[in-house]
Amino acid sequence: MSRWSNTGRGQATVELALAIPLLMTVLLAAVQVTIVIRAQLAVTAAAREAARAAAVSADPVGAAAATAQSASSLEGLEVHTAAGERIVRVEVRARVPTDVPLVGALLGDVTVTADASMSLET
Repeated sequence: MSRWSNTGRGQATVELALAIPLLMTVLLAAVQVTIVIRAQLAVTAAAREAARAAAVSADPVGAAAATAQSASSLEGLEVHTAAGERIVRVEVRARVPTDVPLVGALLGDVTVTADASMSLET
């Protein structure tokens, strides 16, 4: 009998060692996607709140910007407001950094955008 028998001992360890980097990359990608989805939800809520504040304010542009900043914990929000005769439209943008290890280096920063429209109340 030979010294090295083919019993398969250690095969599971080798397979696990090969699979762990892939599993960690998938897990970190899921974390990064969750961060981007959270930012999208925050921007959507900020746009709705800003549109509502702009609809009832005498200064729609100022009210929309102030409300969007206070409604979201995201930094660097861009708020664009367009007020017509009957409708005010607010667009909110935010840049989400992709700084999760491994995955962030593969992706660029993501920009999330949301808009909301509301009838002006006088």
